[in-house]
Amino acid sequence: METGTGLTRAIIAAVEHKCDLINMSYGEPTLLPDYGRFVDLVNEAVSKHHLIFVSSAGNSGPALNTVGAPGGTSSSIIGVGAYVSPAMAAGAHCVVEPPSDGLEYTWSSRGPTADGDLGVCISAPGGAVAPVPTWTLQQRMLMNGTSMASPSACGGIALLISAMKAEGIPVSPYIVRKALENTAIPIGDSAEEKLSTGQGLMQVDKAYEYLRLSQNVPPVWYQVNIKQSGKESPLSRGIYLREASACQQPTEWTVQVSPKFHEDANNFEDLVPFEECIELHSTDNTVVKAPEYLLLTHNGRTFNTFVDPTNLSAGLHYYEVYGIDCKAPWRGPLFRIPVTITKPKAVTNRPPQVVFSKMLFKPGHIERRYIEVPHGAFWAEATMKASGFDTARRFFVDAVQICPLQRPLKWESFTSFSSPASKSFTFKVVGGQTLELVISQFWSSGIGSQETTSVDFEVMFHGVKVNQEQILLDGSEAPVRIEAEALLASEKLAPVAILNKIRIPYRPIEAKITALSTDRDRLPSGKQTLALILTYKIKLEDGAEVKPQIALLNNRIYDTKFESQFYMISDSNKRIYSSGDAYPKSTKLPKGEYNLQLYLRHDNVQILEKMKQLVLFIERNLEDKDAIRLCFFSQPDGPLIGNSTFKSSTLVPGIKEAIYLGPPPKDKLPKNSPPGSVLVGAISYGKLSNGENKNPEKHPVSYRVSYIVPPNKVEEDKGKSSSLSGKKTVSERLEEEVRDAKIKVLGGLKQESEEECLEWKKLSASLKSEYPKYTPLLAKILDGLVSRSNIKDKIHHSDEIIEAANKVIDSIDREELAKFFALKNETEDEEAEKIKKKMESTRDQLAEALYQKGLALAEIESLKEVDIPLASSGTEEAKKSGDPKSDEKSAPEEGTHPDLFEENFDELKKWVSVKSSKYGILLVIRERRCQRLGTALKALMDMIQDDSEAAKKKLYELKLSLLDEIGWTHLATYERQWMHVRFPPSLPPF
Repeated sequence: METGTGLTRAIIAAVEHKCDLINMSYGEPTLLPDYGRFVDLVNEAVSKHHLIFVSSAGNSGPALNTVGAPGGTSSSIIGVGAYVSPAMAAGAHCVVEPPSDGLEYTWSSRGPTADGDLGVCISAPGGAVAPVPTWTLQQRMLMNGTSMASPSACGGIALLISAMKAEGIPVSPYIVRKALENTAIPIGDSAEEKLSTGQGLMQVDKAYEYLRLSQNVPPVWYQVNIKQSGKESPLSRGIYLREASACQQPTEWTVQVSPKFHEDANNFEDLVPFEECIELHSTDNTVVKAPEYLLLTHNGRTFNTFVDPTNLSAGLHYYEVYGIDCKAPWRGPLFRIPVTITKPKAVTNRPPQVVFSKMLFKPGHIERRYIEVPHGAFWAEATMKASGFDTARRFFVDAVQICPLQRPLKWESFTSFSSPASKSFTFKVVGGQTLELVISQFWSSGIGSQETTSVDFEVMFHGVKVNQEQILLDGSEAPVRIEAEALLASEKLAPVAILNKIRIPYRPIEAKITALSTDRDRLPSGKQTLALILTYKIKLEDGAEVKPQIALLNNRIYDTKFESQFYMISDSNKRIYSSGDAYPKSTKLPKGEYNLQLYLRHDNVQILEKMKQLVLFIERNLEDKDAIRLCFFSQPDGPLIGNSTFKSSTLVPGIKEAIYLGPPPKDKLPKNSPPGSVLVGAISYGKLSNGENKNPEKHPVSYRVSYIVPPNKVEEDKGKSSSLSGKKTVSERLEEEVRDAKIKVLGGLKQESEEECLEWKKLSASLKSEYPKYTPLLAKILDGLVSRSNIKDKIHHSDEIIEAANKVIDSIDREELAKFFALKNETEDEEAEKIKKKMESTRDQLAEALYQKGLALAEIESLKEVDIPLASSGTEEAKKSGDPKSDEKSAPEEGTHPDLFEENFDELKKWVSVKSSKYGILLVIRERRCQRLGTALKALMDMIQDDSEAAKKKLYELKLSLLDEIGWTHLATYERQWMHVRFPPSLPPF
């Protein structure tokens, strides 16, 4: 899909290359019409650089208010609807009996916008047999949509521009748009057709003649801003009376008409002389009244208009106030003030129900009903009965409501009837807001049949009102009190709540603002686009499907002042696992650590500075078995005592009922839910007349429920001295703390330069002399040697590792360790638990020493390519306590050196599984030494397929080496190609 970065760069490129015309077929619903960063860039491109911008209106019809951004909601863009002609229906769609007249496609989006603008500017053919890529194994295919209508219109406009340039006529987006609107052929004369098709079907030949006559007309765009008199409300581009309260009395509106010239217009030659005498017309003076004349100068003029909807019948009504040049009436309307009225039908009966009977449908026919949803209604249950037809019928059923500063609340269903039957629907509604119910037979459904479809549609409103819609459980043991009531009719109160997601917040560990490329990211205005790159560190204890979320930015592309957002998730090898933009997606990630880089763009550094500590949430779904179902109680002490569980009851109008929502049991919390994370889910209250009531997320009206994970419980005896530590004196405990502090300092020293290595060696030698048999110290020294990177003499370094490993081995009483793990040790008390943890830690240190020693022995062997000489004292104990070797490799002959690698390997097998991912590399080396290459490869593949940690490059390099040694060159070539994907040299640029 489109991204903010791509859209901005496209505008920059179009301006740089002095393009005349742009087509764009992207779009989506919007919170605010004619608003946002991209809209600002388009306005600048049109007004300053004379670009003509054409875009699709959208494919979300047939309901009103479905035009998408930016095509159907922006004043500077020519929004195009999709039209199907009889010839297209016959030739392209191959229908049996094409319609006698052309019509708008059923799915083509309709206006008006939320602020009253018409939405659709013109219509154009919305289908074609078009060329397609050859990977489809065909050359052309039938395609339809406003994404076909928009380029069709764009092609027609390109012809106009070509003719204008050939004849020396200046190209102005304002004049071209006016020519298209005022020469289009209206498709029907009803209010519905006006909002569906705009000014009508574009006519290139007539628009050309209009442009030839307009050579001496000032290139002006007439901007209309409207405000209701006596009311504090934002400016609008039209008058839209949708709610019942707006239709109960006449209203007065202040209209400001402002001529807008291109930015390069000359003050004295263009602006000062501009003066036009405008004759104002209303399409119906009984409903919309306006003055007769208006003298318009460059500074604009204001006038009032009156709208009286009180005598109108329920339903859709559309009117216009338009201005005509008195001296040149051939120019047609210079500006239009659209007036849309949707007068709803009140629902007064109880229980609240509306029935629409015997609605008759033919192909393409649309029935619209406007209902004043009663206060207290939260969902509707509808039944549709279709009869009287022969062949199958397809219908669109849409329900749309407009709420302030929200995208249209839209429910839709595309349903089919093969025989007379009834179907049921359930959808969400908002009480007190007008509901548009749209039932339409698909334009090509039933063509060829002479039968008319009869439809009965019944809507029943339901609602359970609660005092808290969004529930927050703060982590305490206290339940949340909820009051519920039914305002319309008796309802079944059957609350259900579930927590099935976990959201963990993260702050960025790094924030960097940089200036972007001057070639691609310098705006037409000359401003330089800046980028803020935020880096988040994410750790997953196990594999999970995660989704990054930023509440401030997500789900908005066009109706935001931020230019762009993009993220990439990579592992420690710089491999990209996922990327996304304004609409984040879930991604399956294995266990491990990841970096998420978030990329934000803007030309204002102050705005980016405010975003440097932006909180990001990582959300993952809990498995069904881990989802937590919350319990409801009829008493406040119910969660504590464990009784008074609430299941359901019947709510009677006028009587409230209180219930309590208890917190989740602490033992049910997910294991990877750190304190401060949030468990998220859904809660529903009312029971549907039909359908299951187990999952609140499937209920048409569900609310968010959240639970803040509290701090972990404090162990009862934590902080108390154990019996073992209680025997030590203060001086002994102080000595131990000093010792541990010294070891911690040693572990924190770097060994990147020779000076740092010498300092590390000096401190380690000092500590060894002070604590010669202390295993944790010796293990830390071994870790330091292994982690050293700047190695010159590898053989000497391996000898040092072997010596350090032997000291760790010799410091451990393996006989006592073996006895402990041979017996069953119960951890009933704290002391036993501490002993067990200590013994497990000692075993791990022993295994690590044997493992590192084995690697060092193999390294020396590979470097010298000779048998390994006899090692020092560390193996003497191994020989005494080790079992005879049981593998295929024969024992060394008398008088030869023993195989120290095998002896070390046998000792390691006593303590841990050598097939585990932690120690498996030693098994691979051993099998390779024994020339069992296939077994070595299988062991290596088992390690690679273990997704408990990020892929290690050395494992894949070893795999390549084994494949080459076996002679499987085709597999080796395949793996080498994949190495570029698994281990890229760097992260890709944004």
